[in-house]
Amino acid sequence: MKFFVISDTHGKTEKVKQVYERLTGIDYLIHLGDLQSDALALEQELGVKVISIKGNMDGSHSSNDYKILETEFGGILLVHGHMEKVKFSLQNLLYRAQELNCKAAFFGHTHDSFYGEFDGIYLLNPGSLSLPKESDKASYAIVHTKKDEFHASIVYYNTIMGTNSSSAPGKIEGGYLKNLLNNSDRF
Repeated sequence: MKFFVISDTHGKTEKVKQVYERLTGIDYLIHLGDLQSDALALEQELGVKVISIKGNMDGSHSSNDYKILETEFGGILLVHGHMEKVKFSLQNLLYRAQELNCKAAFFGHTHDSFYGEFDGIYLLNPGSLSLPKESDKASYAIVHTKKDEFHASIVYYNTIMGTNSSSAPGKIEGGYLKNLLNNSDRF
């Protein structure tokens, strides 16, 4: 199976649409929260099957807001990540995946991409195409699964769209309020 994995669109889906139009063979678009309404709109606009979960901006405040995606590779835990406190550590997420007998866990919330393997479990955060932690790091993930095989790639928007970052080196964009909103579990 082939998955297009995104998170944290926050009402801004133009880049998602641009990227999707360049992709082929996608079985599912996976949206890891913030905002789930974006996932529903993308499903209708693009005609792709979407699997989505709620994030903290969707009003999710329960550890039961997760899904397990069954694939030929095995179960993949889908969470937004705020309830697992992924901004501080990935340990809770790893424990949750182990507890639920999942071979991988996909999460968002941090607006920063990540891919790694711990204790035989793959952890993947696609980052954010809409509001990345660093303005030139807009990203998503492509995941391929087969029986006994898992392959994931983080793809940066500027790389595939052939654009350069408009930010000058060392320039800080957004300021205090944007950083607070992007990095706080309270919002």
